[in-house]
Amino acid sequence: MLSSVRLTGGSFIAGLLLAGCSLTPPVTPNNAVTQVSALPAIIAHRGGTGDAPENTLEAIRLSITNHADAMWLTVQLSKDGVPVLYRPGDLSALTDAKGPVSAYTAAQLARVNAGWTFRRADAYPYRDHALGIPTLREALRIMPAGMPVILDMKALPAEPQTLAVARVLDEENAWRRVSIYSTEADYQRSFAAYPQARLFESRDATRGRLVRVLLNQGCVDAPAEHAMSAFELHRALTVVEKFTLGEGRSDVQAMLWTPATVACFRQKPDVRIVAIAVNDADDYRTTACLGIDAVLADSPSNMTAVRNGIALPLQCGRAGTSGGQ
Repeated sequence: MLSSVRLTGGSFIAGLLLAGCSLTPPVTPNNAVTQVSALPAIIAHRGGTGDAPENTLEAIRLSITNHADAMWLTVQLSKDGVPVLYRPGDLSALTDAKGPVSAYTAAQLARVNAGWTFRRADAYPYRDHALGIPTLREALRIMPAGMPVILDMKALPAEPQTLAVARVLDEENAWRRVSIYSTEADYQRSFAAYPQARLFESRDATRGRLVRVLLNQGCVDAPAEHAMSAFELHRALTVVEKFTLGEGRSDVQAMLWTPATVACFRQKPDVRIVAIAVNDADDYRTTACLGIDAVLADSPSNMTAVRNGIALPLQCGRAGTSGGQ
């Protein structure tokens, strides 16, 4: 009888520099109360999709104002080979246009309203205040020079986009502050040709290690030193049990980052961990108690308020959970 675990649902993800900011989770007896004196950095997911239209210059500026520590941006390639910021497969998902990004030039995309579907309460505030789809170059130029940037690579094939992004990073002297993430392993392979590229390990490698630890198979393949890993704090899982003549399924909501999984990822020095989809105070405190380096948050406005409301040192109880302020 063979059992397998399959992840379902959407995916997010991260890439991060944050040199010198790696946190170390407390190692204490299970019932001990520990104190944490540093809090995870806050990464603005798609520039801060909860506060303004995602991947727009307006969202980036607002996240900077709201004291986000790093920026997560989604990259695709325009028809004329320019890296631009947009996530879905079709423009109709978020804009007043339709079709793939690759069907439009960068100049045409700049005239598309990327805020068309953004809703605040019962209003669509950007339908009369159009926001174009920006280029990666424009985004890099409006951010502080020292702000870490995570580029989430979308669309295939990977090679043309890799070449175009590398050219922008060369010309903007931005390699040192940029990390590359993708759910597509093709991007890990294509960026491997650039020794200056900082790459998150593949999502497959991170997922497999997390599941093996959670299923008590042990930490048999800890990431290499200086590795960067990112995965959701919570994740919908479908457990599939294979039988001779069929299969059985169980859907669960799993906590992926736990004291045991974090300890596995910390076997080697200087491994950075990003917890994805951390959007409330309880989850943020949990990641702090686990010693996670950074969280990917939709609303830097909300999450910086959460962070500012935590008194240090933070008291953490057993199993890496917050024991109150």
